[in-house]
Amino acid sequence: MDARKKIAIAGATGRLGRQLVDVVEERGHEVVPISRTHGVDVVTGERLAAALAGVDTVIDAAAYPSNEQEPATEFFVASARNLQQMGAAAGVNQLVVVSIIGIDRFTAGFLAAKKVHEQEVVKGPLPVRILRAAQFHEFVEPLLGWIPQDNGVKRVPNMRTQLVAARAVAEVVVDAALAADFAPGAITEVAGPREESLEEAARLLVAERGEALRIEAGMDPSIPDAELYANGGALPGPGAILTGPAFADWVRS
Repeated sequence: MDARKKIAIAGATGRLGRQLVDVVEERGHEVVPISRTHGVDVVTGERLAAALAGVDTVIDAAAYPSNEQEPATEFFVASARNLQQMGAAAGVNQLVVVSIIGIDRFTAGFLAAKKVHEQEVVKGPLPVRILRAAQFHEFVEPLLGWIPQDNGVKRVPNMRTQLVAARAVAEVVVDAALAADFAPGAITEVAGPREESLEEAARLLVAERGEALRIEAGMDPSIPDAELYANGGALPGPGAILTGPAFADWVRS
């Protein structure tokens, strides 16, 4: 096993953050959880400097809780600057940032804010490695909850993707954080084993639950980037790491 390291995880209570905490601890390293729940705020910087003392690597998996572009952008710019500046002052060696596949192509909402996040975080003194992930398997259930039902029908966005389990992404992110050959500026994509559609995934989830609900694909063409979602803008490139179970196997397990 590698020498024991102290790894801070920003967004430690989130969907991915909880998995990252588990993986780091399972590998015998010390976790410093960073979240508002733990009294540390990456946006205001409250107690952040103290949390980063003695930390070797920061994994930034913090996320803004809505799709609103402007406040999400403000969140990511502030958090990037604080982690860079306070991390460098604390003697942190490197920063691993979790991002999203396809953000170079998208122009609005949360994905556009994440593009700014990537641009901002590499301006700081710490070396940065970026891992872009596909949408998580765990995203499908809350998505269905957000969509209104119309006479027993829910219309999910028409989106091609390569869904991946959050646990599988956490494994790859921690591998990168512990790698001896850390490559500053490198961007790695992480996705599930095969292409799927949100419609297909939602239908599988509903069937597994035994719910009498019909799933259809549909997206208002006036929505920014609707054509990109439908035409594979969120799919990984040929060099992506493909890992974890397909959505159907994940649901049934």
